[in-house]
Amino acid sequence: MTASKQGVSAAELRRQVGFGSYQTAWAMLHRFRSVMADPGRGRLAGTVEVDETLIGGTDEAGKGGRSHGSRKALVAVAVEQIQPKGLGRCRLEVIEDASTKTLAEFVDRHVETGSVVITDGWRPYRKALGGYLHEAHPIAPSGREAHELLAGAHRVASLLKRWIEGTHQGSFSDAHLQAYLDEFTLRFNRRRSKTRGLLFYRLLSQAVAGDPVRYHALVAEHSKKKVRPTPPLERAVVSARVAGPDAGRPWRTQDRPGALAG
Repeated sequence: MTASKQGVSAAELRRQVGFGSYQTAWAMLHRFRSVMADPGRGRLAGTVEVDETLIGGTDEAGKGGRSHGSRKALVAVAVEQIQPKGLGRCRLEVIEDASTKTLAEFVDRHVETGSVVITDGWRPYRKALGGYLHEAHPIAPSGREAHELLAGAHRVASLLKRWIEGTHQGSFSDAHLQAYLDEFTLRFNRRRSKTRGLLFYRLLSQAVAGDPVRYHALVAEHSKKKVRPTPPLERAVVSARVAGPDAGRPWRTQDRPGALAG
């Protein structure tokens, strides 16, 4: 998960490790993803490109651009520019919309105040970037393509989509998309690390320090556990493999209807 450039899918992890079920591998990976976004990490600084991209299925009929409807997830992208040419760290976050309030909150969380923020000509950015040096690059008047004006943000978005389509076959739920974004961000920001073992060590350290993650907390939509009635004692089915004398486990008969006293 940390050493491979493309990470690993739950299906591949199941095959390599030999888990008995896909759910076991899936839950294991998501438990690691839950601690990949270090709450104490520093914000981006210097010159930062900010843009949005759509992740997921096809657009709804008659809708395009930032009006993504319900079939796509809107993701905000921020990435540092490294001069003369190159990219630094990035931040990715699922957002509800591209309004002034939402974009302002995203930038405040992930970019140091006073940094130079480069965006396209989307009007809400004008009010969202108070406290930053804002450079707006409207696409239409420039006569250039969006990926030319915001090359860094578009490159990160392209790599993200390629990873989701390749490693995960484009399969994810909206409820877990942020976890996948955190995994991508962790590897991207440490892509130049020469010692992959340190990244493995850091992930394990954060996993040990993190809170326990239950399977039902990971499952976005699950039906309530059905409570099955306890069958009468005389009708209880006992497997031949476990048939034998009483093993002396009183908790297995306690409060059971029809259980014999003593």
